[in-house]
Amino acid sequence: MAIGSGLGAQLGIAPEVTYGTYVAPTKFIEVTKESLVLKKTTAQSAGIAAGRLLALSSRRVLTRREASGSIDLEITNKSMGPLLQALMGTTVTPVQQGAGTAYLQTHTLADTAGKSLTIQKGVPLTTGTVTRKNFLGCKVTSAEFSCEVGGMLTGSFEFDGKDCEETSVLAAASYASMSPFHFGQMAVKVGSFGTETALDGIRKVSCKIERPQEVERFYAGQAGLKKEPISNDQVKISGSLESDYVATTLDDLHTSDGATSLVWEFVGANIATTFYDTFRITLPAIHLDEGPPVVDGFGVVKPTFNFVGLYDGTNQPKIEYISTDVTL
Repeated sequence: MAIGSGLGAQLGIAPEVTYGTYVAPTKFIEVTKESLVLKKTTAQSAGIAAGRLLALSSRRVLTRREASGSIDLEITNKSMGPLLQALMGTTVTPVQQGAGTAYLQTHTLADTAGKSLTIQKGVPLTTGTVTRKNFLGCKVTSAEFSCEVGGMLTGSFEFDGKDCEETSVLAAASYASMSPFHFGQMAVKVGSFGTETALDGIRKVSCKIERPQEVERFYAGQAGLKKEPISNDQVKISGSLESDYVATTLDDLHTSDGATSLVWEFVGANIATTFYDTFRITLPAIHLDEGPPVVDGFGVVKPTFNFVGLYDGTNQPKIEYISTDVTL
């Protein structure tokens, strides 16, 4: 028996082969919060019958089903691959680095067609019995990453799902020995793509990647369930850089509206030889929209520069992830 509270909960994920078809979880991730729920649409008959004061229960119908919600978690040095692949769209196979146990995943921005997840959550009753809810056809619609002074790197993923079923068995959760990335491992670099240099004074970074999709693909003959969502707008990338005003590098970029490549990375423990646990976001072209420094008191000037990520004409945004995960 599990503990009869959130302490006994679990959440497992697996990439799907076919959109909306259950795949048993292969990775179990440690979430801090989740809001995945079944959403249903019903219709009630309004037929008039002599003397009937209340609508008939037997004439309520379920016309469509779908799922939605989010998961919040700390980004760790293992098990993040399926989420990153569902967000970025590229089919990724980890590549061994050198002859050791370090494997690189390069998640380059691409269309997310065919990239969906089964997400299984176990929710404990107060008795300790864990109920299962299997969310099928989960497509990532956005993800936001954030880290600030003294904190961990966190992620929040939003999902649109095809359905939720409760028949597939609850998988036995097993957890890799995971360590979270944190502020002490963080570096921010700007400059020309491929030759970025470290930026001083950064106190907090956030980056949001949005994947707009047509999620209303409900058609006749589908038993009230949707077909796989299709991208219906350009990807949107935005974020912010909170800093102390130690140099004019970002201020000058804001003034000129010039483009710069941004590298936001976390380098953790050594895995083997020259390879380390790594989480790295590279945006080849960002522009600063807001954030010129202002003096609002006696303290250190602390501008926050908001940015948008755009295409530089050659290089796509990417997330690189080095871990000991041999597979996603």
